[in-house]
Amino acid sequence: MDLQDYRFPLFLDLNGKKVVIIGGGPIALRRAHVLLSFGARVTLIAPKCQEVPLGSTWLRRAYQPGDLQGAFLAVAATDQRDVNRAVGQEATKAGIFVSVADCREESTFFFPAICAGNGLIAGVVSRGEEHRKTARAAQAIRQVLEALP
Repeated sequence: MDLQDYRFPLFLDLNGKKVVIIGGGPIALRRAHVLLSFGARVTLIAPKCQEVPLGSTWLRRAYQPGDLQGAFLAVAATDQRDVNRAVGQEATKAGIFVSVADCREESTFFFPAICAGNGLIAGVVSRGEEHRKTARAAQAIRQVLEALP
């Protein structure tokens, strides 16, 4: 397997780190919940938000250039291609890791499926196009982790 087509798994301490998520739909909210569980300070920016996760901040407005200032990570998860592209470009230019939900080529990191159990954690990603296979693998890994003594 040629690993050059894959992303290097890197585990980061997100405690207290600023994460900006552009979007307020299901994908953005799933990402917010995961990031909050790892101690990130999450700000959601979106005109509409299906729910505001406990512990996050919601700015009820559209994305504006400069919104990523001071962020450690960024997530672009809107249903607007031009907005996601702009977020990705701003983050890349500023040296901020970014996950662009609708374009793997514009992402500097892939958001993993999180597998946790018995004091262990694993993340599962593919090259960005095999979401069902990733989900099945993550479920299998979760079962193994939960079964460990």
